[in-house]
Amino acid sequence: RSGRSAALRARMEEWLLGARFRYLNQQLYTGSSQDAARLFRADPAAFHLYHRGFERQVRRWPERPVQRIVRYLRRRPASLVVADFGCGDCTLAASVKNQVHCFDLVPLSPRVTVCDMAKVPLAAESVDVAVFCLALMGTNLQEILGEANRVLRLGGTLMVAEVASRFEDIRAFLKAMTQLGFRTVSKDLSSSYFYLLEFAKTGPARPGPAPGLRLRPCLYKRR
Repeated sequence: RSGRSAALRARMEEWLLGARFRYLNQQLYTGSSQDAARLFRADPAAFHLYHRGFERQVRRWPERPVQRIVRYLRRRPASLVVADFGCGDCTLAASVKNQVHCFDLVPLSPRVTVCDMAKVPLAAESVDVAVFCLALMGTNLQEILGEANRVLRLGGTLMVAEVASRFEDIRAFLKAMTQLGFRTVSKDLSSSYFYLLEFAKTGPARPGPAPGLRLRPCLYKRR
């Protein structure tokens, strides 16, 4: 009997974790990056719970996008300076020789600098590669990607890995990126799980709205 009650308790904990993860996930995708920063400042434990739920989802994928970005960086000079926006547990920084500035809302690792992704503590044009690996959250995407443009050197690389189902119109998204001062270098849309996009900075972002810069919220189904 004690075995059965332990199994029931484990199932209940799993269900509660799933429900809380979905709630947090919805907050992150339907509010701004400033709202997210406030949410996790008030409740840092919620971020750890969110990250656990996120890891459970991504473990089911045949390939992790962060590993693709690691392979990409290992083919480039180790002297390139990298900014990892929404770095999570700093897998990227731990896997490459480059200097990596790690930014997130809560420090899952001592390497993390805690900040809002729309306002990172880096000088203008101070990095060679900016990375968003499953991290384009919030309703202020234009502001967040504008910040990536600000910190990147001219000709610098922006790598975006994002859940495939979030793109409602990939052509409109890529066109909006040109308005933000980026040229599409390559796009890998072959995976049904995530798209991998590589951009080069061509200049500063142009003012005005970029209407094609829309991503659907990544809302996980109940299981």
